[in-house]
Amino acid sequence: MDEDNHIRLTDRAKDVIKSGGEWISSIDLENLASGCPGVVDAAVIEIHHPQWEERPLLVIVPAATNPATAQSIYSFLEGKIAKWWMPDDIVFVEALVYGATGKVQKMELRRHYAQHYLTHKIESRSQHR
Repeated sequence: MDEDNHIRLTDRAKDVIKSGGEWISSIDLENLASGCPGVVDAAVIEIHHPQWEERPLLVIVPAATNPATAQSIYSFLEGKIAKWWMPDDIVFVEALVYGATGKVQKMELRRHYAQHYLTHKIESRSQHR
């Protein structure tokens, strides 16, 4: 709440990512990623990390023409977020599933990518952290 008694909601409690004791807003990351050229839609979920507890996974629906690449998205985000907010990985999908309320079905994404860190060797993103 600010001095004018305005409240700014940054994320639902279940959608924030706790990484190494720090909080990362999935909504802020989604909004930034959605503004990247070549991105149609974006969602951010947490994935388990053995050292940091949770890390962000960015799920992207690329544009049909001139689609974004993982590198172009990382470059776009660089300098706009704290280095430790940088997603550990980016996956590309054809579409995101929305519920009746118009929100991305993150529970489905969490189920689908529950073993992502364990089954996909995440390349070192040390240049982004």
